[in-house]
Amino acid sequence: MNIHRNCEGTFRRDCLKLGVGALLGGGLTEGLRLRAQASSTAATSNKTACILIWLDGGPSHFETFDPKPQAALEIRGELNPIDTKVPGVQFSENMTRLAAINDKFTIIRSVRHDQNNHGAGNHYMMTGAPTRIPVSCGAFVSFHPSMGAVVSAERGAPPGIPPYFSLPSQTRSGGPNFLGPKHAPFVVGDDPNNNSFRVRDVTIPRGLDEARALGRRELREQLDSMLRIQERSANDPVLGADENYQQALSLMTSQAALEAFDIQREPGHVRDAYGRNRFGQQLLLSRRLVEAGVPFITVNNGGWDHHSDIFARFRSQGQEFDSVVAALISDLDERGMLDTTLVLVMGEFGRTPAISTLSGSKTAGRDHWSSAMSILMAGCGTPRGQVVGATDRNGYAAIENIYKPENLVSTVYRKLGIDPDKVLITTEGRPAHLVSDPKPIREVMG
Repeated sequence: MNIHRNCEGTFRRDCLKLGVGALLGGGLTEGLRLRAQASSTAATSNKTACILIWLDGGPSHFETFDPKPQAALEIRGELNPIDTKVPGVQFSENMTRLAAINDKFTIIRSVRHDQNNHGAGNHYMMTGAPTRIPVSCGAFVSFHPSMGAVVSAERGAPPGIPPYFSLPSQTRSGGPNFLGPKHAPFVVGDDPNNNSFRVRDVTIPRGLDEARALGRRELREQLDSMLRIQERSANDPVLGADENYQQALSLMTSQAALEAFDIQREPGHVRDAYGRNRFGQQLLLSRRLVEAGVPFITVNNGGWDHHSDIFARFRSQGQEFDSVVAALISDLDERGMLDTTLVLVMGEFGRTPAISTLSGSKTAGRDHWSSAMSILMAGCGTPRGQVVGATDRNGYAAIENIYKPENLVSTVYRKLGIDPDKVLITTEGRPAHLVSDPKPIREVMG
């Protein structure tokens, strides 16, 4: 189990991942109720998809896509700027591969908000809805449906495949809220870089072939018909468990799902290009899921809350990030998939201009800063080689073409064929706008 620690020392544990043994055994009802994977069978004519690379903790804009070489040393930090393929645009020095393909994507430097802790910032960026009550720094937050859950509800996926995946865990605000548990993400927690990679709940256990699995379902249906009164309410938890059972079995017997998860089918040189590491193979698996018809995948990449040791960590973690994301964008482009696949890279906020020390010790870091951040967007008609907006000379705040998270989320919905001005109805019967400000970021709409 992966455990990520936020800046306050609070643990954020992965969602429960249920094995197939539990699916076919006594843990069915409770396990699948908690796991509650989405499995909409509604095919869609809209072939667009989104891979959201979530940098949990809030990555520094200074050490990624918005260096400030003219600022004082205590602001600009230890890493130097480098030129990119687009004249006049610079990135931080460890973004070498992304700098070389900067003509394939847009950097947005002008999104800002006022939610300066992890829980609230995560929710705002994931949903386009600010929180209305105080939220602790490390809390799971779900007051409004996340983008992935909305895409699940509005778009669906081909039969047998959930429309919303999250790897290797669900983000703090990645849940469905009032849309219901069937629109929660299907979580793939296992490491696709392992040679023994097998997705639980998808691969039928050894010794239990498909015919036997289907036979168990028929036997269970016969027993149920004897033991229960058929006229139950729609809220019956047993009926809900049955629905989850059918969805899980459909996934297990879906040829498209089995092929998508069989990452060993990829040529060795493709796997090498992504990097033989967990993050790289998660993005490769995400590309395969898009090919199978999944419209929304979140890759939850943690460890970006750099209150200390920021420069050394960026020289290692930042280089891996640079290599892996560049490989995904290049691969999608070469396959002709970038026209219909949106790649979105962001976290909950940026980092403070002030650095605690420049001695290179483990106390050097930057804190939370929601007034400025950098977001990478590629594909689905996003103009290439563009920078949207700007921050001031010292990176304190976005000062040109300023946008809010509502505008960013509305942009994602429009690119995926969803009307951000739609009104949803909550479980209490109250109307709720999908996004309160449905205007997209004009410069990236193409």
